[in-house]
Amino acid sequence: MVVRTFSLLYVAAMLIAACLPVASTAAAAKPDARRPVAVTFLGNAGWQIDDGRTVILVDPYLSEFRKDRSDSKQTTPDDPIATPDTASVDEHVHRADYILITHGHYDHMIDAPYIAKKTGAVIICHASAANIARARGVAVGIASAAEFDPKLIKKQQLIVVRGGEDFQFAEFSLAVIPSLHTPLFDKRYNNGFWAESTRSGLKPPLHESDYAEGGTFIYLLRLAGHQIFIMGSMNYIERQVTGLRPDIAIVGAGSSRSEIYDYAGRLMRALGDPPVVLPTHWDDYGSKPRAVVLKEVGTFVNEIKAASPHTQVPVPEYFVPMEFK
Repeated sequence: MVVRTFSLLYVAAMLIAACLPVASTAAAAKPDARRPVAVTFLGNAGWQIDDGRTVILVDPYLSEFRKDRSDSKQTTPDDPIATPDTASVDEHVHRADYILITHGHYDHMIDAPYIAKKTGAVIICHASAANIARARGVAVGIASAAEFDPKLIKKQQLIVVRGGEDFQFAEFSLAVIPSLHTPLFDKRYNNGFWAESTRSGLKPPLHESDYAEGGTFIYLLRLAGHQIFIMGSMNYIERQVTGLRPDIAIVGAGSSRSEIYDYAGRLMRALGDPPVVLPTHWDDYGSKPRAVVLKEVGTFVNEIKAASPHTQVPVPEYFVPMEFK
């Protein structure tokens, strides 16, 4: 396994960042002792974050790599969505403790229920995405007061969040930050079913409209002495992220960011010029040749560097861990 390591430049940038004033209570929490953390790109907006003790997945979409796409082609815009490609998941996901879902679209949520059932991982998501997990057979919760059993509550594989939570877990803490989905369609995204919430009581087969957004989150993950800012789309609410000081920022890099005013500049200023930015959601679902998407993500790299010259912006390779000390 190849591991890319960021050391001296990264540490120097971290020392500079540590001297900056911090406006956010979330960012000001006493840090844990620093340990290396491995961050691995899983394609699309998917990531694995591993400190050697806890494995956290973000929006896993390994089905992007399915070899047989014949069952995933749509005749109409709302044909049934293909089931997860378990072969791709099994090849790359062997352990997960938690799965963070930024929003409920199929390319963020389709694989999570299968992974949760396979690994026992707990899914953290909006109530809308929880309806998808329930439809896919994940043990997700209480339908009525009569079903509540305190002895079984910790066995539920789901934590529903609304935005604004700041949770302490055994090995990490997690701030759930209200956000916005990418505008899309010349800013008409909110005009359609994509922006709605998924109804309860779903039964397979699920359609694309069943994988509605249901609200979008950004996460601030504090793990192994690191603060990792995690986006799953190309939008944010500036006042919600101003004052955070992550040392690693996973930032939406898809072309639709061009519909947001001063996307890179406002975000880098809000985050205090983070030492490292990792682009996410830039590979166009694996539908284009890598040379093409690398050229496209190169414009994102240039935008971040122009806004924050001292920030490193490595473009990740699929399934190659990047180690941050």
